[in-house]
Amino acid sequence: MTERQLPEGFSELEQWVDDWALPTRAERYAARLDRPYDDLVAFYDGIAPHAERAIAYLDGLDVNNLDSAAKRLMNMLFSMILVSYAVNIFKQNRIPDSGAAFFEMVAEPAL
Repeated sequence: MTERQLPEGFSELEQWVDDWALPTRAERYAARLDRPYDDLVAFYDGIAPHAERAIAYLDGLDVNNLDSAAKRLMNMLFSMILVSYAVNIFKQNRIPDSGAAFFEMVAEPAL
């Protein structure tokens, strides 16, 4: 049996931890661009039904004192948000008609 990477009660999401529990926006966006579109849809469809429960769980914690499992869950929610645009709006990995344009963040939001 493998070690649990997410908080108790979120085992059904473990399959996406390695690919989507990424700590920075740049990594999450690169993953969105690099993976096949069908993988984005599978991830989004798999995590979206659990998002409200995950948010409620995280809301009960001190964001400045999250353990590693809670941080992974939060990062997966951030990935879900980023992927949601590709799945629900653009229907493709890239933003349509954006060419080679890319927005580079110079800092992550402070937690």
